[in-house]
Amino acid sequence: MNKLNTSGIIGQFAIYGELTEIKAFGSGHINDTFQSRWNQAGSTVRYTHQRINHNIFIHPDRVMDNILRVTRHIAEKNRTNGIPDWSRRSLTVVPARDGKPWARDTEGGWWRTYLFIENAYTKDTTSSPAEARFLGEGIGLFQKQLSDLPPPELHDTITDFHNMEKRYLRFYEALDKDALNRAKEARSEIDFMRINKDRGASLVCALHEKRIPYRICHNDTKMNNILIDEKDSKALCVIDLDTVMPGTSLFDLGDLIRTVSNSAAEDEQDLSKVDFDIAFFESLLEGYLSQANDFLIPQEIELALESGRNITQIMALRFLTDYLEGDHYYRIRRPSHNLDRCRTQIALIKMMDLKWEIAQKIVHKLTQ
Repeated sequence: MNKLNTSGIIGQFAIYGELTEIKAFGSGHINDTFQSRWNQAGSTVRYTHQRINHNIFIHPDRVMDNILRVTRHIAEKNRTNGIPDWSRRSLTVVPARDGKPWARDTEGGWWRTYLFIENAYTKDTTSSPAEARFLGEGIGLFQKQLSDLPPPELHDTITDFHNMEKRYLRFYEALDKDALNRAKEARSEIDFMRINKDRGASLVCALHEKRIPYRICHNDTKMNNILIDEKDSKALCVIDLDTVMPGTSLFDLGDLIRTVSNSAAEDEQDLSKVDFDIAFFESLLEGYLSQANDFLIPQEIELALESGRNITQIMALRFLTDYLEGDHYYRIRRPSHNLDRCRTQIALIKMMDLKWEIAQKIVHKLTQ
């Protein structure tokens, strides 16, 4: 489905007024996203519509149950605490006309609608340490706001999403099959993954051994999942909540380190541009801890730096596996796109290792 219409899926949502525009929107890897514009009694209101990729999220109803609970909890906290502009600081789910938080199209697809958050934008790379700080603060606040979400426990929307042990099993399966004869193009990347297998399991082992607690986390905190307010250039709202579920706070911190502290884009082909920016890392961690120190335990703080390396390795492994399997998960714009993404992650890990002692001293300084 490449468009929406009032007689089709869009008409199933509780939106009133005159539809004046509908267009494709965003550049996400997974879901199909559209934006609509409506004339409602003389005022222009916009909405975001997404078709959930049910090949990846096999229980879209559970995804939406999680999202509804999380967004309502954050919105209510902001409202009762008198936070200015609170309705822009969390996503607002627009229900279908039958009251459900989703609707089904004639092809069996699952759709959702959000109120569009105006005067906000996203970025793929960080431009200053000050920006890194407020991005860290935004994710720390998101975790803090959800630290008291009442039972029941959220659903697992993707089982073993950050379980490195399971990711390696799939990687080796794809490598053994090598269905497209691509392994020969990725020999050095495959060798890197083999050598770093044990270290890559550090976070999931800490969870399984109960050295760190399970918490609610976003699980996909790359930089462009944080809306930035045009008015004050501060973190406004965390979006793309499909993977919000139990995990470790370090999954979120690690992905933020991976994307904010990297001087290059996630798919940069010129690896000489890839660097682990120490100044950005320090500012990011300082911002994150300004909120997260209220609930983190010492064992989590000890793994703060490792989390960045760990999530970067998970992403490198996922990109490489998808490349070997034929690019089924991530959208690509060129045949080697997923391999390029993998190479960028590995280059970042190597830069992290070069600056490890410096970065570890920063962690100690900020947590003493």
